[in-house]
Amino acid sequence: MNTLVSRLQGAAVRVSAARGWRRRGYALSFGLLAALALPPVHALPLLWIAFPGLLRLLDGAESGKRAFADGWWFGFGHFSLGLYWISYALLVDPVRFGWLVPVAVFGLGGLLGVFVGAATLAARRLAPAGVPRVLALAVAWVFFEWVRSWILTGFPWNLIGSVWMPVLPVVQFAALAGSYGLGLLTVAVAAMPAVLVRPSRSHRIAVLGSFAVLASVALWGGLRLADGTTASVPNVRLRLVQANIEQTLKWKPEMRMAHLQEHLQLTGSPGWERITDVIWSETAAPSFLERDGPSRRLLADATPRGGLLITGAVRGTAPDAEPFRIWNSLLALDDQGHIAGTYDKSHLVPFGEYVPLHTLLPLDKITAGGVDFTPGPGVGTLTLPGLPPVGPLICYEVIFPGEVIDRAHRPAWLLNLTNDGWYGISAGPYQHFAAARLRAVEEGLPLVRAANTGISAVVDPYGRVLAELPLGGRGILDAALPTPLPASLPFSRIGNLASLLLALAVALGAALWAKFV
Repeated sequence: MNTLVSRLQGAAVRVSAARGWRRRGYALSFGLLAALALPPVHALPLLWIAFPGLLRLLDGAESGKRAFADGWWFGFGHFSLGLYWISYALLVDPVRFGWLVPVAVFGLGGLLGVFVGAATLAARRLAPAGVPRVLALAVAWVFFEWVRSWILTGFPWNLIGSVWMPVLPVVQFAALAGSYGLGLLTVAVAAMPAVLVRPSRSHRIAVLGSFAVLASVALWGGLRLADGTTASVPNVRLRLVQANIEQTLKWKPEMRMAHLQEHLQLTGSPGWERITDVIWSETAAPSFLERDGPSRRLLADATPRGGLLITGAVRGTAPDAEPFRIWNSLLALDDQGHIAGTYDKSHLVPFGEYVPLHTLLPLDKITAGGVDFTPGPGVGTLTLPGLPPVGPLICYEVIFPGEVIDRAHRPAWLLNLTNDGWYGISAGPYQHFAAARLRAVEEGLPLVRAANTGISAVVDPYGRVLAELPLGGRGILDAALPTPLPASLPFSRIGNLASLLLALAVALGAALWAKFV
């Protein structure tokens, strides 16, 4: 045992003292290891190598510049590997966009690495080595996760708390402190063993205490799950349709009617007579339904009597309108083909649905058509006949913690329509689904997710998957709609303020430790 401890301490010293490309290689490698803990790999033990390694680099950084560089290289590796699947969207049309693959993957990795560099710089400057620096890094990490949720329109993909999705008892902590709070816990517990390079009684207590906190969270979460049974909304039976249409074929003009017929055929599969409402995925309807009477009549015939067919569709102004505008929308149609409700996506994907600074950047958006999408007015609660009030979310709107519902008019369920066909069979759809499940846990609301190529699912308010269609599958999913939980836990009441309060408490703990221990 002593030999093993000595070797570990020797390795820690070598990491801390490394310089030049060897040091950058360590930081990059630790970031890659941390990425392997993300969905769908979930190699959680690697976090206890990656974050202690990052702490050892910080302890050996002679300057703020080097501390920032250590974090940047860690973040560059972490995000380049974690977001490699973005390249798949560019390869849907490789002639036009294939040249952007290295720019998108490594450029985005480098840009997001700035946030990790800022976190490591803050941790080094604000806290002394040891337990205070571990806690400072955890607070700074989630602070900059929050910053990247809104700066430059926001991109909070792969929040570190999502590593816990296979361990639902720990995930329940998100109901208390949100995904940012769960991330703070993750970084603090994973990084804490770094203090053992200089073993002392207080350091050993800190490490044991961190594991005790994690165990307590898991115990509370396990008890919550054991007691957490949810009923179903009476007289509601949903059918989710996953047509699995390849993105390279989706918008071919000669195939649009065939795609519509594919959805109609799946919708009318056996058991349709027991269904009250049908849900299709993002942009499943291939035309401007509000002015396409024949298509609406076809959809009306597929709509259960007295129920609704909810579908994603592109909505637009009249063709001769100036300016002509389009929206990425959700439309609910009744059994007469009338539009009973509409929601327009508000959080658009830069370069996917619009080009920022279009007059300066000579680029086209990746989605079909030459007109940028117009954002909707924002998240809201949609009231539809025969269904509980719903919080609609289109595509990656579901990845933003604390920004998925109207708290003044809390919905009874979340509905996420998406088309992850852009990303093929890759990590992207799994990461997207993990983020959606976290929103269910945070808000205490069931989540229904309809995805063109998967993963379509019904998730209860505890994040448990009740029914699922796998990625790359074609078929239907019939399920009841779970009931919501009351807004009794902190996050469902105050949103990201709960994460902030936890971060302030941990920062205070770090300051007290530095002063008195």
